[in-house]
Amino acid sequence: MQKIFAQNATETPEPVKADIKGLVPDWLQGTLLRNGPGLFSMGDSAYNHWFDGMSLIHSYTFKDGDVYYRSKFLRSDTYKRNTRANRIVVCEFGTMIYPDPCQNIFSRAFTYMCNAIPDFTDNNLINIIRYGEDYYASSEVNYLNQIDPHSLDTVGRANYRNHININLATAHPHYDDEGNTYNMGTSLMRMGRPNYVIFKVPKDATDKERGKLALRKVEQVCSIPMRSMLYPSYYHSFGMTENYIVFVEQPFKLDVLRLATAYFRGVNWGSCLKYDKEDNTYFHLMNKKTGKAVSTVYRGDALVVFHHVNAYEEDGHVVFDMITYKDSNLYDMFYIENMKQNADDWVESSKGFSPPVVQRFVLPINVDQDSPQGTNLVTLSDTTAQAVLQKDGSVYCTPETVFNGLEMPGINYKFNGKKYRYFYGSRVEWSPNPNKLAKVDIVTREHKEWTEKNCFPSEPVFVATPGAVEEDDGVILSSVISPDPDIAPYLLVLNAKTMEEVARAAVDVTVHMDLHGMFIPSSPM
Repeated sequence: MQKIFAQNATETPEPVKADIKGLVPDWLQGTLLRNGPGLFSMGDSAYNHWFDGMSLIHSYTFKDGDVYYRSKFLRSDTYKRNTRANRIVVCEFGTMIYPDPCQNIFSRAFTYMCNAIPDFTDNNLINIIRYGEDYYASSEVNYLNQIDPHSLDTVGRANYRNHININLATAHPHYDDEGNTYNMGTSLMRMGRPNYVIFKVPKDATDKERGKLALRKVEQVCSIPMRSMLYPSYYHSFGMTENYIVFVEQPFKLDVLRLATAYFRGVNWGSCLKYDKEDNTYFHLMNKKTGKAVSTVYRGDALVVFHHVNAYEEDGHVVFDMITYKDSNLYDMFYIENMKQNADDWVESSKGFSPPVVQRFVLPINVDQDSPQGTNLVTLSDTTAQAVLQKDGSVYCTPETVFNGLEMPGINYKFNGKKYRYFYGSRVEWSPNPNKLAKVDIVTREHKEWTEKNCFPSEPVFVATPGAVEEDDGVILSSVISPDPDIAPYLLVLNAKTMEEVARAAVDVTVHMDLHGMFIPSSPM
């Protein structure tokens, strides 16, 4: 699997016209912008983990039925430092590096004990975020790199900490109907109890005439106190409805002391995450308008979650769907050493890992404390999820299983925060490396798939047909790679209703497996 997922990619800085099979819809105008790891060694040094690779931004631009491909490495400070040294000199998630091998143990101890939280890499390889009219390559640290979404040039660097008091932030924000951006960060360095912070960047925050970036207008919406100062919950995403933020405080935790002394003790940052299977999961509802929390304590069994699918409100309930795991071993599968196996061995060894499960949770917003203990407070007729009132007044939540074996979920984003019927994702059957795309109908619980031998599609992205009324009226876009040298990488276009192929745009260049991104429609003339 290392052959196709963890080999060094090369840039394609100038647009390359794709060879199209089928017919790309005339209305599909814009750019599919993607991000992911693309460089895994420099000089004689190599990364230990797939999530450590240097960010490579790539794009497929659709114009009048044609498709053009290009890619460029993110010119982060980390990339520049590594390139100048011709070796890896900046620590990453799974790779601890000592730039000066002769530095003694006392010097290292002094440096790190004086800085409770280490200064992180700015290798933003996870996603693309829009703040105002600015676009940023993002990961889960305080640094962002601004990019030009058309040329893919790196045009600036930003630090959340210059605008709001957070040390970490998600790479999965939400956008409301007005175009404002909501995101979430962790504040570990502040007076009093550390908090999880929800913040908002207004749609009109960018001032291009004065060269001012959107982040200067960031607004704190609310904060959520941590249950443990030394063991804050790890989170990769969150949910948002019309009126509420949904935050899952899971028992997959960051050991702050271990993080602060990681360099001194010679362990990587990834080892600072620990799963406490004996703890509960806590669900927080925060009112977006008032910044106040719903006072009810909602909790459930221990789980691990990386990706939310969607959330919405219905008849006094908040309903949210997310992809859960029974343990935190997913990251271990992506250590490069574990990826050196062939596909058959990889699938066999993957069977010991917890598979992803799409689960639905339902939280009653207004809890009647006079209800009898043991009462299921969920009154919706289309779900078996339960929320049972406990003796102490808390509500214990039991989910409904919606679908087994799917990751990297996507929806028609016009339905984000609203009741919806369909979601799309990468089909995962004992292996995190997808070779199928799936569409799931939540109402009928039926699903449709696209697959092709020796082809590995990336996260599916839904683009709606202009003026569409039906939720699934549009196309699915996915970048596809293959270990077969006779199969050129291509951009796949599927009919979102049927999951049948509409077109593919093949390019005779190196294309890497990516993680996340977005479609940016062309501005009307």
